[in-house]
Amino acid sequence: MSAVGAASGGRPVPRAFTVAGSDSGGGAGMQADLKTFVAMGVYGASVVTAITAQNGSGVHETLSLPPESVAAQLRAVLADGLCDAGKVGMLGNAPTVRAVADELRRVAPFPLVVDPVVQSSSGARLLDDGGVQALLEELLPRTTLLTPNLDELAVLTRRDREALEAPRERIAAAEQLIGAGASAVLVKGGHAATSGGDDARVLDLLHDGARTHRLENPRIDTRHTHGTGCVLSAAIAAGLALGLPLLAAVERGRAHLQAALRLAVPIGPGVSPVNHALARWGGAR
Repeated sequence: MSAVGAASGGRPVPRAFTVAGSDSGGGAGMQADLKTFVAMGVYGASVVTAITAQNGSGVHETLSLPPESVAAQLRAVLADGLCDAGKVGMLGNAPTVRAVADELRRVAPFPLVVDPVVQSSSGARLLDDGGVQALLEELLPRTTLLTPNLDELAVLTRRDREALEAPRERIAAAEQLIGAGASAVLVKGGHAATSGGDDARVLDLLHDGARTHRLENPRIDTRHTHGTGCVLSAAIAAGLALGLPLLAAVERGRAHLQAALRLAVPIGPGVSPVNHALARWGGAR
């Protein structure tokens, strides 16, 4: 952990940053990441890649910022030492991916969680084809942990989405991405088909090239799921900023997300967000 920015009591303040798009509805993206950092006791800095007109009903408009602006923001964050860990989310296009990768190459390595945001949960495309290729070539070799869901895994590995319903196929896809440069891959199982019922479970697979950890929990029946991928990756990055080993950071991040799902309450008429800060908001269960 960096000793930069010690608190008044002399203890280091863990710091993390997010590179992400802005969600005007506050449920996902940069806003969700920063709320998650605070909830986990980590100071958060931010690099905005795009501005979205977004709410629980979907993404209505997207404006990507110039790559030069994204690079300047990240350069400023890194110059202040706000990097016990980092999280990268929505990038949008190849020039922005390259701008972020170039800035990261200028500094000493630190834990980096990359959430490959290809499209929103409502179906809006948030990373073009050139951006996908640039992510694989430029950013993957710098990635400590990649956190794709099954749809994103299919795009990144050019594998059949239906085939990825089988855990063995997910592991093979994770090995492909590790071979391309990632240190570890967390394949999220929340988008997998399920028969439903009280015994429905979610299986996440953490693969580090040598071992696969099967991480299971009961599927939580809720419509308050906006921003789940952002919250999970940000929570894992926060755990790494706190000095946790990778597996412990993933386990803590998953526990945080499960609690955020259970404590969520309706916010607006659409798909409302998880409870980022785990506050009861006066009406959560």
